Amino acid sequence: MAGEPGWVPPGVDTKRANVARVYDYWLGGSHNFLADQDVARAIAAVEPNIRAFARAGREFLGRAVRFLADAGIRQFLDVGSGIPTEGNVHEVAQQAAPAARVAYVDIDPVAIAHSKAILAGHENAAIIGADLREPEKILAHDTTQRLIDFGQPAGLLLASVLQFISNAEDPWRIVATLRDALAPGSYLVLCHVTDHGQPAVMQAAEKVYNRSVATQIHVRSRAEIMRFFDGFDLVDPGLVSIPLWRPDPPADASSDPSQFWGGLVGVARKN
Repeated sequence: MAGEPGWVPPGVDTKRANVARVYDYWLGGSHNFLADQDVARAIAAVEPNIRAFARAGREFLGRAVRFLADAGIRQFLDVGSGIPTEGNVHEVAQQAAPAARVAYVDIDPVAIAHSKAILAGHENAAIIGADLREPEKILAHDTTQRLIDFGQPAGLLLASVLQFISNAEDPWRIVATLRDALAPGSYLVLCHVTDHGQPAVMQAAEKVYNRSVATQIHVRSRAEIMRFFDGFDLVDPGLVSIPLWRPDPPADASSDPSQFWGGLVGVARKN
């Protein structure tokens, strides 16, 4: 994109790669700049499947939201929502239940600005500018309180966001804080990068990303990712490679799931 389009807030450095815009490029979006494209292509040179990985993650989120809606969930807290693309959470949820409510949360000013434009006029969906590292502020935010009734089951969506929280910042405590605020019958939807399949390739991609993007990424093992589900019961098929989580229809499952080794996903219910 050339110039500074109107959706970019003042003071945002478009010459420095940004995590939300890099993902937007991989997903085929238009809200990215040369710096983002350069990083995205450099990572793709290390892991050629990264575009498919990004798309598969987005498709998983849609399947998971439909699953929750079918289970009776009518309110969703989507933390680390990024730049909205086709098939947003509120669109998917409201197809199943028109009155479904969605509170999006992101820290990135570009993602927030574009979300506000898309959500203008939507009474049951809104974006909150907040940091996952401060879950108490997310829970107490006026918009969260308006859209989410914590006395009723809710869907907590943490798709490809916990990987940006370092171990020193204790992401497990953050998830536990959010979990404890949820009513029984709530669900956790999680997607996280992993080195479970090919650690050497993942470590190389991690280095390329971290030297170019301000928001550092932290790859975790399967065991570390499983810890996020403490206090929840995983639903079938458990913690699996992205395309293997309830493919819709089953024939759409990748014939070679190993190409998606870099990510694990799961959905779990709080009893």
